[in-house]
Amino acid sequence: MEVSVDEWLKNRSEWLLLDVRTPAEYEQGHIPGALNLPLFDNEERARVGTLYVQQSREKAVDEGLRIVGPRLLRYVKRARKMAGGKPICLYCWRGGMRSGSMEWLLATAGMDVRRIGGGYKAYRNHLDELLNEKPWQFIILGGPTGSGKTPILYELQKQGEQIIDFEGLAHHKGSAFGALGQEPQPSTEHFINLVHDELCALDPYKRVWMESESKLIGKVFIPDLLWTKMLTFPIIRINLPPDVRAEHIAKEYGIFETEKLIEPFERIVKRLGMAEKQRAIEALQQNDIRTAVRIALVYYDKAYNKSLEKDWGTPLLSLPIEEDNPTETARLILKELDKLNK
Repeated sequence: MEVSVDEWLKNRSEWLLLDVRTPAEYEQGHIPGALNLPLFDNEERARVGTLYVQQSREKAVDEGLRIVGPRLLRYVKRARKMAGGKPICLYCWRGGMRSGSMEWLLATAGMDVRRIGGGYKAYRNHLDELLNEKPWQFIILGGPTGSGKTPILYELQKQGEQIIDFEGLAHHKGSAFGALGQEPQPSTEHFINLVHDELCALDPYKRVWMESESKLIGKVFIPDLLWTKMLTFPIIRINLPPDVRAEHIAKEYGIFETEKLIEPFERIVKRLGMAEKQRAIEALQQNDIRTAVRIALVYYDKAYNKSLEKDWGTPLLSLPIEEDNPTETARLILKELDKLNK
């Protein structure tokens, strides 16, 4: 039985989702929450694909049957164990032969099974449909480096607001120092899937908060359509004093070894300048992280102000904040926003 992406989303908590593509395809990007039950391994998939292109569909099918024939019972046993009695939903790249074959096998073995029509490709296309068809109300939280935007974002969430944490999904904090202490980044493809998954869980009729990121976060990109839409929504800028921001950054990054902090300064030397880079490194070697942070902030503040003017325009609100207190800042933001909406 074929189901749509929307139908799967409605039943996702009740169905086990299985990705029957190769391990390499799954690793590159998959529907969040899916488990991998590959019909072919990476080399087998390439061999079958080559036969399809260079010889014929019949030759490719024959080779596929030769490969999977001895494994049919293994697939059934694995699927039963993975499902634990839950209904199963399958997908491959286009919802075609691989998922269709596995659906037939598991259904023949008595399991409750269906497949996503259009497969992984349909899921990938669903993001643009979701963004275009729903009345999203994004609000952008802005502020120069060290403003503590991510903690404020989570305080807004505690106070009943919806958020998307791009940096958390990307495993990167956006700057040259952003990979420190983070897990390896996903591929851009899978990052987009994670963003898609977050959006599916939100109410498009209520406001959604997100940070004023660059389109590039480390090595991954915010989806084109989402980025374009973000630029059309209001930005609320928070303004903490430079010394307060420097202290925030020093606490956040002071836990890392000196050598790990020196590497990012080497990467921004062209924009920071050789003399300032050397001064920052000397400060780090003397265990004076605050001086190094203030040097970096000169560069990052210039870059942020340029980005604010180019991408975001005039803020809806610009709030002077004296203390690094995410809870109180979140309350102030909501209070001032309510005043505007009255």
